[in-house]
Amino acid sequence: MVCRGLMLELHREGHIELPPVRYLRNNPLARRTKPAPAEIDDTPLHTSLAGLGALELRQVRRTPDEALFNSLMEQHHYLGYTQPVGEHLKYMAYAGGRPVACLAWSSAPRHLGERDRFIGWSPEARLKNIGLLAYNTRFLILPWVVVPHLASHLLGRVAREIAGDWRRAYGHPVHYLETFVDPQRFRGTCYRAANWILLGLTTGRGKDATSSKANRPLKQILGYPLVKDFRQRLAHPGAK
Repeated sequence: MVCRGLMLELHREGHIELPPVRYLRNNPLARRTKPAPAEIDDTPLHTSLAGLGALELRQVRRTPDEALFNSLMEQHHYLGYTQPVGEHLKYMAYAGGRPVACLAWSSAPRHLGERDRFIGWSPEARLKNIGLLAYNTRFLILPWVVVPHLASHLLGRVAREIAGDWRRAYGHPVHYLETFVDPQRFRGTCYRAANWILLGLTTGRGKDATSSKANRPLKQILGYPLVKDFRQRLAHPGAK
């Protein structure tokens, strides 16, 4: 794929000429339509965490609420909605029956230098156990909801439930959570308040980068171990 990408780039810049395309692969992902807009109660909700009342946290993947989750992400998250590939879960938080937040989790990146050094696992163990990590790809508090400490509270709630939910969905738990924060947009305060650990910065290169130069914004890497012995569990090639 790296070679193919390089040849396409050379072709587009006029350095080489590739032969005409003979076959177009059927890619249903390229034809996927965006989620339809959802109509929900968007009355401003400005209160304290205690004043919000009982919060219900639901894992909504493969449930009737998944379409609403997708729609809210598409409408209100600055990155929009992207269909995850591989193992993933979706959570929605409700207050008084109204959605107030959405959190998306998926398989973790294969290699992340600061994270891999923090865990201390070998390349063999990483290859075997990368599925025991979950990556927070999206976190959305709906724009009309202003509740101090809600975000960190929800991160704590998910951290207590996600290992069991992942086991029920995929037959194995997760032992470690991670995410990226763009410091040009956000400070990551809610993650720090929920005791996530700042590990460092990304290199600014994608997984298929052809050089050592940064080609995208550097992001903060934050991690959250779910068990005290996460290093021992993840560093063993046969861990579960």
